[in-house]
Amino acid sequence: MTPVQRMRNRLDSLQKHLKDENPILVDVVDRYKKLDSIAQKIGLLKLGESYTTQISWWPLISVLGTFSAGKSSFINSYLGLKLQDTGNQAVDDRFTVISYSSDSESRTLPGIALDSDPRFPFYQISEQIESVATGEGAKIDNYLQMKVVPSESLRGKILIDSPGFDADEQRKSTLKLTDHIIDLSDLVLVMFDGRHPEPGAMQDTLEHLVKGAQRRNDSSKFLFILNQIDTSAKEDNLESIVAAWQKALVQAGLSSGRFFILFNKDIAEPVEDEAVWARYVAKRDTDYAAITQRMEEINTERVYRLLGNLESLSNQIEQQAVPQLSLARARWRKRVLSFDAMALSFLAAVVGSLLWVFGPLKQWVSNPVGLIDDLFGISIIAIFVIACLALHFFIRRWAAKKISKSLSSEENYGNLKAAFLKSTRFWTSLFRIKPVGWSKRIGGRLFAIRNDVDQLIQKLNDNFSRPSGKES
Repeated sequence: MTPVQRMRNRLDSLQKHLKDENPILVDVVDRYKKLDSIAQKIGLLKLGESYTTQISWWPLISVLGTFSAGKSSFINSYLGLKLQDTGNQAVDDRFTVISYSSDSESRTLPGIALDSDPRFPFYQISEQIESVATGEGAKIDNYLQMKVVPSESLRGKILIDSPGFDADEQRKSTLKLTDHIIDLSDLVLVMFDGRHPEPGAMQDTLEHLVKGAQRRNDSSKFLFILNQIDTSAKEDNLESIVAAWQKALVQAGLSSGRFFILFNKDIAEPVEDEAVWARYVAKRDTDYAAITQRMEEINTERVYRLLGNLESLSNQIEQQAVPQLSLARARWRKRVLSFDAMALSFLAAVVGSLLWVFGPLKQWVSNPVGLIDDLFGISIIAIFVIACLALHFFIRRWAAKKISKSLSSEENYGNLKAAFLKSTRFWTSLFRIKPVGWSKRIGGRLFAIRNDVDQLIQKLNDNFSRPSGKES
């Protein structure tokens, strides 16, 4: 099966599932298909690639953090059952994708269940792992597992429990999965062990955990949680601990972010000062309610996120990708013409000098008409023309490769480097102003996609808001 056929089957399967789960998203997938087609024409996406794979179509909540940060305890509490093993040491070194099941018992499935199912956001993730760690793609079960559980709290959403972030020397493949999960998630719970009041010792971990937040326009999806904070109740220094962690985040590059505090009330030991303990419990209950409320709201946020991402990609293609490609082509054209002039002048001077020294050129100057009958002269001119053309195309290719090094291959909207190289192929006119695949007609198609997004958002808004006060 070709990549194009595989992607077509994946999108058909996605739409079939969404038809029952959320019909409005079937139309959204159609708009993504149109955007894929435009991006493929420009070269930002390869045939068989799709923007739909860069975003989760299911409400996705990820729980990240270090060992002993209380991730598993929190998940067990939220699900209302003991699913994940807990402990101060590493109890699981794989990412666990947890989804709802109508069965009466929980089951654990291997990583291939996720890698081979196009309905989940980890479809063919083994290929991405292989790209950063040769040989590791075949070991998908070492990185992922799936658990299905009969918990109503999980109905309509996916939860991901990560291994301790400082596991296994932070393998490249593990970090690749972490970044992939952050990109896909609607909500990211970043948990730290509140029992350790010196976050500076974990600076490397902090820097990677907040890297995804500081370069996004959706940083509000990150919730930073100090877990097991009850151990600070004896000293009653909650505010100073929170301030220390907030400072650590700022030093890691994140200027915004709210901290929540949690602890397990079932195993926590109350302090003698009842007023202090009551304040801790009240704060914990308030924060837990706020966290779980955000988790419940992502079903609605998911649709807005998908539509917002579609509009954003459309704008980025037109307002970022096309101008950058046009500018790169202008630089390429200028460089090719400059080097053409220098190279051809040098070649003409060398050939002319040789011909003058060896005599033919003197005869042609004295008798230009005789050149027509001079087979040797015609051959020299033909060879010179062929050499000029070969040199020109060599310069084109060389200049394109040099300029492409300054272009990114990992932008949200696609591979800018590949699109530029496609726009400078040998049969493409040097004097073409716009990149290959771009025209007013394509711009009109992007405008139509954005207009469709506006219509779909208005349709979605009608479910929640009626400014006129009238009922439909």
